[in-house]
Amino acid sequence: MAGTTNDDRPAVVLGAGYAGLALAQEVHRRSRGRVPVVLVDRNPVHVLRTELYEVGKLASTGEDTAPWVVPLAAALEGTSATFRQGTVQRIDLPTSTVTLDNGTLPFRSLAVCLGSVAAYYGVPGAAEHTHQVYRLSGAKRLAAAILDVERASPQLSGERRPRVVVVGGGSTGTELAAEIASTDWRAIAGPGARAPDVVLVTGALPFLAGFDRSIVDRARRTLARAGVGIVGGYNVARVEPGRVALEDGTVLACDAAVWCAGLEAPAVVRELPVRHGRAGRIVANETLEVPEHPGVFAVGDVVELADPVRGGLIPATAQAALAEARIAARNLVARWRGRALVPFRYREQGVVVALGPGRAAGTVRAVPIWGSPAALLKRIVQRDYARATEHGESPTLI
Repeated sequence: MAGTTNDDRPAVVLGAGYAGLALAQEVHRRSRGRVPVVLVDRNPVHVLRTELYEVGKLASTGEDTAPWVVPLAAALEGTSATFRQGTVQRIDLPTSTVTLDNGTLPFRSLAVCLGSVAAYYGVPGAAEHTHQVYRLSGAKRLAAAILDVERASPQLSGERRPRVVVVGGGSTGTELAAEIASTDWRAIAGPGARAPDVVLVTGALPFLAGFDRSIVDRARRTLARAGVGIVGGYNVARVEPGRVALEDGTVLACDAAVWCAGLEAPAVVRELPVRHGRAGRIVANETLEVPEHPGVFAVGDVVELADPVRGGLIPATAQAALAEARIAARNLVARWRGRALVPFRYREQGVVVALGPGRAAGTVRAVPIWGSPAALLKRIVQRDYARATEHGESPTLI
């Protein structure tokens, strides 16, 4: 796919999430503006998806979404990348064409960075009767729903409090449960609002599976102090309006339910005639190229990539997506110039899990950190990421 010297087709980047936007900006830097890039996304903004657990803040801001987005026009200003708004309908690798809902787009090189969508695993009612925070629109709907529940809570009989069930014991579910339980809903919904009863359903997997034991222990204690109940051991069997039923027959009545139990590749990615791994992700080689398709890269949540150093798979995190984007951009430019590609090697800088306003737990370069220092670090990193992204600089995240 190196093409000829008069090939004027651009490098197309699908998706303006953490991987896609960073990749488009890095191609500009690597090529010094000589490689034309078209960045495609359905929205004209880059969403700070790792901050969508902030439902209390979302509820208090009404329709204002500015704190959670970076305008793509600002992020791409002064680069060789242009933005095209559209929804990807089909990727045709043999003809090097992407079909959008508003036209077609030929490409010389392609980076698939379309992120992920909620995986419901065939659980009846899960898609219809739960909220999700994987998209800004979904997070806003959840915040509005909890706000409505809180405003109505003074009319509940007796001492009953509204209940929110969060399904999924990974970082997203944990951060969301802590945020809902710790938010001062009286300040948002009115002085009579009753603090919600929050239940975190971790399923058959261990709580915060894969995380360092120090993070797990700190998170469990912090959630307990915030009043979050943890229910583990059994997966969800079905979801009905106001009810979450588990495989052991337990039924959890609720006023709102949130699904944070897993992610999968979007349908347009799962339909590609390439090798797929877990949850429909594209299996890429160590240069992040799709096997048998030189010049086509898979980056971020859509890729399944083996970790030759630590074993297992590279985690599907924003931090990993940014690291992958830098190497994919380098290799994309190398393809255009007919040069050798380099392998991707992942080195995690650390991980911090938010546990409510002013609280967090994590490790940074193998050093445990918790409480307000961990929360402050997470906030500083998030702020610096937004600033760097908006100014076209190379961002980092933990």
